[in-house]
Amino acid sequence: MAFTTGSGGGPMADINVTPLVDVMLVLLIIFMITAPLMSHKVKVTLPKATLSAPETPIQPITLTIKADGSKYWNDESVNEGTFEQNLAIAAQRVPQPQLNVRADGVTKYAIIDGAVTTVKKAGIRKVGFVSSPER
Repeated sequence: MAFTTGSGGGPMADINVTPLVDVMLVLLIIFMITAPLMSHKVKVTLPKATLSAPETPIQPITLTIKADGSKYWNDESVNEGTFEQNLAIAAQRVPQPQLNVRADGVTKYAIIDGAVTTVKKAGIRKVGFVSSPER
């Protein structure tokens, strides 16, 4: 132990370094074994980055639905036939624009659901809902 009685009769204050040397030798052996493994690298061909002009953001389409069921495509009044025609044109655009649905607070859900179902059948994948912020 670190504090043992020697021939002088008092405690001996020498540090026992045997456990420290044992740990250091084990670490040395571990590092000697693992160091050659760390230098072996897998060759990977990385893709080259190309700088191109950033894409222009696509303006979303706003579909406004009033309580009486009238629809507005980007603030322009549309009937059912024009609405479906505009949806078909928007569904074929690449990339597809997002369609944001705005509805009055008193609009019945059946009217909104019917419009969203028509939008989904036309092939528009990105549909969002616009509401007023909380106060």
